[in-house]
This record gives sequence, structure tokens and C-alpha cells, in this order.
Amino acid sequence: MTITRRSNISREEVAVAWEAVRKAGGGAGADNMTIGDVINDEDNQLYKVWNRLNSGSYMAQPVKLVKIPKATGGMRTLGIPTVTDRVAQMVIRNRLEPLIEPLFHEDSFAYRPGRSAEQAVGLARERCFRSDWVLDIDIQGFFDNLEHEHLMTMVRSHSDDAIVHLYIERFLKADGIRDDGEKIIRDKGTPQGGVISPLLANLYLHEAFDKWMADKFPEVGFERYADDIIVHCVSENQAYFMKNRIEGRLALYGLKMHPEKTKVVYTGTAPPDDGEKGSKSPRKFTFLGYEFKPRSWKKKLVFTPAIGSKAKKTLRIKMKAWALRSKVGLGIFDIAALINRQVRGWFNYYGHYRRSALYAVAMDIDLQLVKWIRQKYKLRVGYNKAWNTLKRIKSKYPEMFCHWYMLTAKPIRAV
Repeated sequence: MTITRRSNISREEVAVAWEAVRKAGGGAGADNMTIGDVINDEDNQLYKVWNRLNSGSYMAQPVKLVKIPKATGGMRTLGIPTVTDRVAQMVIRNRLEPLIEPLFHEDSFAYRPGRSAEQAVGLARERCFRSDWVLDIDIQGFFDNLEHEHLMTMVRSHSDDAIVHLYIERFLKADGIRDDGEKIIRDKGTPQGGVISPLLANLYLHEAFDKWMADKFPEVGFERYADDIIVHCVSENQAYFMKNRIEGRLALYGLKMHPEKTKVVYTGTAPPDDGEKGSKSPRKFTFLGYEFKPRSWKKKLVFTPAIGSKAKKTLRIKMKAWALRSKVGLGIFDIAALINRQVRGWFNYYGHYRRSALYAVAMDIDLQLVKWIRQKYKLRVGYNKAWNTLKRIKSKYPEMFCHWYMLTAKPIRAV
């Protein structure tokens, strides 16, 4: 394909990109410049981004590497570009996304307008009702192992914009820098935390997995949310056959299935006896924080999702981060204002299916409030008095904390 240069980047493109980055927020990169710093020097900073992008002289700065805990345990590395690099990445993303977004598979849900994790969970639930087997795929270190050569070939096949090609390659190859100042040469991968990384990740797996599945196995349903993939199969043999085929396909693109987290799951509702199909297979899997497993409903067994135990643990960690016992100077209404927005998000997401499973989460929140009451009023002996105080508050102001009324609201789904 002959590569042609598109018209120069306009100042309006930079302004649109900056507005998106500003609204998204986020911390400083390796240069320690915050969003507030850019706001204070906005005209100058945006002019430099625009001028350098147009001249071909814009060079991506090192990506700040930060380790953060994973919900499933362990640590993962988050790459934080500088604020101005995020603006430059947004400019390029805004050029590439309209070209490739319409090509993506209907069962790809991550980082896409009008699609959500809730939709992916809902479709997985429906398909589990229709098939008895699932291949639960976890790609090991996906964002760290995207091969740049493959990715640039994909980009060039969908865009003839030389500016897009030039800067995506520079963003991909930007060094990483750790807290101690050590520089890391990056010859593969795209940093989680980069503005353009989600789009590039979707493009990579669209070519490596989604399009291949649609072409070779159109009858096999799947849901993909970034590198989290669920494949629905009609038999155990088909599940293992698909596992082998997908494993080989991913290897062509430098990707590996996680040997422990990837598994074949029996999703049938009839509990198998020893020796029967599925008897030695796992009977549950976790997808996007929801745990899928057999559950009793209206005197019958169904295979359906509810908030998972790992998600509950993650929420408890976030509750502790509120540090309510150190906020005794605040009143109860202030505490409600402090936590309600976050709690509302939890209940809106995990309340889609089996809302009753959130009772344990609500109790954990109440326990944090009881501990705050004990600290504020110096109730050193026993919890009964603090619990009674909270009950009186709840009786008088039943909508003060959103988990009190959201818990009993009509579920979005029946099961």
C-alpha cells in the first residue's frame, strides 16, 4: 500500500484532545507535570504539542512505571505517560478510531462506545443457559507482550495516514522509567495507562482472535473484554479442541494463555456423577468480577452470575482505604457524601444479577460506619451501642447511605 500524508493536524484537533485528557484526569508522568500545571500554561503547552506534531519532531517522553495491586492478587505495572503525551496520543487516537471501530466484532465489549462490561456479563449468562461448556481464557501479560511489528502492520492495513504511523510507533517504543530512575527499553507491549493503548489492544486482538474466530468458527460464541475471553462450547471435546486451536493462533502473535488461569468449565445444570462428563471439571469461573456457578432459583438449578468472592475482597480493601476512623471531625452527613458516589457505582454494577449477593457488601459498609461511630463517640467497650446508634440513624434517614435503599431496589435482572 502506498502511504500518503494526510493534511496537517489542526489546532482544533489538539484542543479536542486536551479537553478529553483534562476531563479524564490522572496523575503526572515522568516529568512531574500535572494537569493543573498544563492548565496554568495552557496556550504555550498546547502550541508546543501542535507545532511538534505537525513538524514530525514530537518525541514521546519516557513512560512512568508504577506497580499497583491486582484484584486477583499480585502486582501489575501501570505505565503513565506525561500529560502532554496523553494529549498527543489522544490526537492520534481520534484519527485512527473512526477507521477501525466499525470493523470490530459485536462480541468485543472493552473500551468501545456504547458497550460495557455489564453487556458482556449478560451475554455470557444467556449463552451459559444454552451450552454446557465454557473455555475461560486468560492471556498472560497481554499488554506487555504485544509485538510492535505485528501491531504496526495492522495499523498500516487500516490507515494510510503517515502521521498516525509515525507517532504510534514512537508511542510504542517510548522508554519506561521506574521510581528509582532506572530506564527500561521497551521493544514490545503497550503501556496500560496510555490513552491510545486500549484502542491498539482491541485492534491487536481483533486481528489475532476475533476476526479469526468469525472466519473459522462462526458457530462458536464468545465474549471478549480486553484480554478476558469466554468461549462457549457444546461439548468437552469441543472445548479442548478450541483451546488447542486458539493457543496455536495466539502463539503466532507472541501471546500465551495463562497455564493456571485458563480452564475448561462444565456449565451444565445437572450435577454430574463420578465418571460422567464434567465430573472432574471446574464448576465455576469468574468474568469481569462476576462469579458464574450453579445456583438455586425457584426450585431449579441455574448457572448464573453474582458478585464474586475476589470482587468482595477488593471492595473491602477500598472500604478500608476510606480510613473513616481517622475522620471523626466529620458529621454523619459528611461521611455519606464522602462514600456514596463510590458505593453507588458498586451497586449499579454488581446489582445487575443476584442483587441479594450484595447483602454481604452492605454489611461490610455498615461495619465501617460502626467503627467510625465508636471512634467518634469514644465507645471503647463492645459494639452493641454503636450498632444501635447506626440503626437509629437508618430508621430516621433511610436514604442517607445509598446501599441502604439500593439493596432493596427492584433488581435489573430476574436471576
